[in-house]
Amino acid sequence: MTSTYKSKALATVLALFVGALGLHRFYLNGIKDSWGWLHAASLPASGLLLTLHPDWPLLAYAAPMAVSLLVASLETFLIGLMPDEKWDAKYNAASDLKTDSRWPIPAMMVLNLFYGATLLLTVIARTFDLVLTGGAYG
Repeated sequence: MTSTYKSKALATVLALFVGALGLHRFYLNGIKDSWGWLHAASLPASGLLLTLHPDWPLLAYAAPMAVSLLVASLETFLIGLMPDEKWDAKYNAASDLKTDSRWPIPAMMVLNLFYGATLLLTVIARTFDLVLTGGAYG
């Protein structure tokens, strides 16, 4: 096995479970990936907003992290649904190993659909609550 091989299953797992921290981006593109660092900065940015404005609603100071979570959910779909041949052409061109996706990838796509849809609907509902009622419902 050569060191240039990138596992599609591992990249999907990283994007699904720790995508908001950008670990999948660093795995695929290296430590110099600026989008990965933007993901990684979302948690400290949310913490800084909480420290500076503790009276703000949860969604206001958690917005950087929520956006990072939503983008990571989309990236999970992009990684998991990419055909194996295209994956190998993009990430494993220099490797002798070929990707052979099996049942874990579709299972992660179903989990991501549930997770991403729930997160998106929660953010939309809370945003409308804050904008239209001033947070009267929680």
